[in-house]
Amino acid sequence: MSTPLSAGQPRSSAPPPVPYYEDVSPGTGCLPPRAWTPGSDARCLALSGTVWKFRLSPTADRHNDAFADPHYDDTQWTELPVPSHWVLHGHGAPAYTNVRYPFPVDPPHVPDENPTGDHRHVFDLPDEWPLPTGDTDTALHGSPVEDPGETLLRFEGVESCARVWLNGQELGTFQGSRLPHEFAVGALLRPRGNVLAVRVHQCSAGSYLEDQDMWWLPGIFREVTLLHRPAGAVRDHTVHAEFDHTTGRGTLRVESDPPGRITVPELGWELGTGETATGQVEPWTAESPRLYDAELAVGDERIALRVGFRTVVVENGLFKVNGCRVLLRGVNRHEFHPETGRTVDHETMRRDLVMMKQHNINAVRTSHYPPHPAFLDLCDELGLWVVDECDLETHGFIGLKDARNPVNDERWTPALLDRAARMVERDKNHPSVIIWSLGNECGSGAGLSAMARWIRQRDPSRPLHYEGDHTCPDSDFYSRMYLPHAGVELVGRREEPALDDPAQDARRRALPFILCEYAHAMGNGPGGLSEYQRLFETYERCHGGFVWEWIDHGLTRRTEDGRSWFAYGGDFGEEVHDGNFVCDGLVFPDRTPSPGLVEFKKVIEPVRIGPGAAPGSVLVTNGHDFLDLSHLALEWSYEIEGEQVSGGMLPLPEGPVPPGSSVELPLPSTPETVRAGEAWWTVRAVLAHPTPWADRGHPVAWGQLRAAEPEYPPATTLPSVPAAPRRYEAPDGPEKRYGGGGQVRLGPAVFAADSGALLRLGGIPLQGPRLDVWRATTDNDDGAPFQPDVRNGPLWRRHGLHRMRHRTDSVELTQDALVVRTRVAAAASALGLRTVYRWTGTVDRLRLTVTVEPEGNWDFPLPRLGVRLGLPESYAHVTWFGGGPGEGYPDTTAAARTGLWRSTVDALQTPYVRPQENGARPDVRWAEVTGGPEGPGLRVEADGMCWFTARRWTTEQLDAAEHTTDLVAGETVWVNLDHGMHGIGSQSCGPGVLPQHQLAAEPVEFGFTFLEAASAR
Repeated sequence: MSTPLSAGQPRSSAPPPVPYYEDVSPGTGCLPPRAWTPGSDARCLALSGTVWKFRLSPTADRHNDAFADPHYDDTQWTELPVPSHWVLHGHGAPAYTNVRYPFPVDPPHVPDENPTGDHRHVFDLPDEWPLPTGDTDTALHGSPVEDPGETLLRFEGVESCARVWLNGQELGTFQGSRLPHEFAVGALLRPRGNVLAVRVHQCSAGSYLEDQDMWWLPGIFREVTLLHRPAGAVRDHTVHAEFDHTTGRGTLRVESDPPGRITVPELGWELGTGETATGQVEPWTAESPRLYDAELAVGDERIALRVGFRTVVVENGLFKVNGCRVLLRGVNRHEFHPETGRTVDHETMRRDLVMMKQHNINAVRTSHYPPHPAFLDLCDELGLWVVDECDLETHGFIGLKDARNPVNDERWTPALLDRAARMVERDKNHPSVIIWSLGNECGSGAGLSAMARWIRQRDPSRPLHYEGDHTCPDSDFYSRMYLPHAGVELVGRREEPALDDPAQDARRRALPFILCEYAHAMGNGPGGLSEYQRLFETYERCHGGFVWEWIDHGLTRRTEDGRSWFAYGGDFGEEVHDGNFVCDGLVFPDRTPSPGLVEFKKVIEPVRIGPGAAPGSVLVTNGHDFLDLSHLALEWSYEIEGEQVSGGMLPLPEGPVPPGSSVELPLPSTPETVRAGEAWWTVRAVLAHPTPWADRGHPVAWGQLRAAEPEYPPATTLPSVPAAPRRYEAPDGPEKRYGGGGQVRLGPAVFAADSGALLRLGGIPLQGPRLDVWRATTDNDDGAPFQPDVRNGPLWRRHGLHRMRHRTDSVELTQDALVVRTRVAAAASALGLRTVYRWTGTVDRLRLTVTVEPEGNWDFPLPRLGVRLGLPESYAHVTWFGGGPGEGYPDTTAAARTGLWRSTVDALQTPYVRPQENGARPDVRWAEVTGGPEGPGLRVEADGMCWFTARRWTTEQLDAAEHTTDLVAGETVWVNLDHGMHGIGSQSCGPGVLPQHQLAAEPVEFGFTFLEAASAR
């Protein structure tokens, strides 16, 4: 125990020792990194997948390590599964930040409030585990041998700093959360009662290198394994498997320490390590992931290998694999599960990759750290290009303009090099890994250059990527994030703005270009995908990119009554957080595909299907990089008003259709039909054979060709109406127009005489319709605070569009119509929308024509423009002819297929983690909302097409909700029929809505016809 200094007592001038968790070095005691060897036949013992003893302390007391004593009494400790994050098991709470560090920035120091988890696990060795001769316990347990080899204790991932003991002996410390660390422990093992003790600190010096836009989740979150290494076993091995596209020959050379023998049975090869074999092979690509089984034999150990032959180069300003320019249709992927955080099981990894393949995704950037190594095995097997990114991001220094950025501080360089080496050595034998990435959003610095030099020397077979320095001193790519479409086009033409240094500019202009992040998939969106893809396919320098990102990081929570919802930043009481910015994926936290993923699949489909030059033909274009179309079959259907009347198979030509080429095929003769209507050909490209990721018949691409315009019968005759116009006004003057009574009948409808409001259509009670311009703002409407451009959501609110008021100026029944004149405007604003509703009726139909005239300077777009009406809650079923089956907005309609669709009102909703505008169906010709699948209801026919939305809560209630459980169904089904809708864009982090998809406030006229569904034609 320390005692206070007395007066006059000299103070020590020596600085206090640096705690190991504030040490900028990578750690102590760990073995050099090596390749992952899941195919080894050597013995292994899983120490995870079970319950450990656990104790959480609020601070990092580095002096009290009594718990590491094998005889320590831990009976009062709680239990914790390993792997896991302790904050997801009731010990503390998770926290989310995007850029900002959740602790004071004073590198390498961390605060006293540093939650620390002590873990203890007791294990026995299997009976056959080799132990040294003479071990006192071997008579009871164990297999004594003269040379038992070595045993390694391996951690696949611990956040953020660990100190390790085995049987009371300290092994060392390490940082680098998403990277493996091994210790030699053979001399410390005993047959029974081994005690492994691990102290894990939530914060450390390493945390400054791991500011990676995700939940801060401490713990032993990947596996812990005991690995036996037989005498003379492989210490490390490296597979070199190259492919010459000009000859079709592959070259294999395997290095190992110590040397051994390689066999590849399928190729008939047997050779020593260090020797080279060459012969005809099938290459590995993401489209055709051909793997050859091989075996490395060294001493008594056998390691099963899966070899993929491929060659990666940057050549003549292009990125090529096996001699072919590659187009990356990619996503950024964090490791995440809504229940277990970054502890992701093998089944979930496979599920992710199968979903990616089924949605035409061919590339993954492992943002922003190396994934679990088993994930890369699956990428090898299923076929995806991988950008393997180092466990490194120092974004918080950039935001603070803090010069102490570790990547430019030589004291941190050993830690940076250690992280690079652990990534490269672990993952070097995966054919799917085609690019190394130094990290993410670290700015620039000498430490990054040191990493680049080391990686190039260690593995010259793969190019390097880094986006954070746009002068590209360390990168083989010109890489950007969220560059707007116009900027991408300039880059594609190699006409981007010049750098100040002519030499740097010339070098960068010669590099291939990728968008390592684009199309921010937060909430409803992203928009503008089609326009990006057209640029990638037009300019060969543009090699595509990676949508941000794959999955929403919402953590599952449940209400007291058992309803589940997903938590985001701020839901755990964090003092610093970034809200729902962590929910920005193409799939929801439970891995349900979002409309954004469905849209992305359509946009990036590797086969284009459209009208041919000749009448009655279809043009099929092969957009694959390597495959011809022989693995696909073509299906066709002919539909009238969305109902299929005929269909069949469309034969492909006998010869191959190679990548980049097209074939024009005649469609069958138009089927004879008994009725008129809007007719379409739909042609689908489907898998001709099953694959590891989809069954035969899985749809890969589709296209539609219009066959016939609709023909509708004329309307029935008008009923009689009063001979002279009648004007209805309340007796108290224009300011009190709603005090009068009475009703007006027009055709099948009843209106309020004083307000002109529609009350009933036949037997259907109604509320509205009236003009509506507001939508619950999307994340992309609201934008990010750092966006330099105008953000529409805040702009709309400043102008009061979320609180518009309606004034009825007059209600007039003329010879043939009911005309209601109104003005729609917001308090404190001079802007207004003069709106006239003109109603006309027939025996069974009611027609509405709406004219809108803006007043004032509307120099900004509208969210939407249409009418909103209410139906009784029993009207819960919807049928429509138009775009579907999912939602779509002006810049997200590529996946909308014209057809006849059915749904419930509840199923029309898209459950974005933060509720927002959703569920609109585009290009709707007509829709019916009924009380049952066959019951009576309301039919609406648009003049042309409209956007159709139906939900059980108002737009205002949707706008106010923070989580899905805030939305409670009311007694009204609210229907929006929109003439116009503003696009979505990607401004939650990327560019806004392109001009052609913006909804200008300008004079417009649109209309609808209403009738009871039972009276429909």
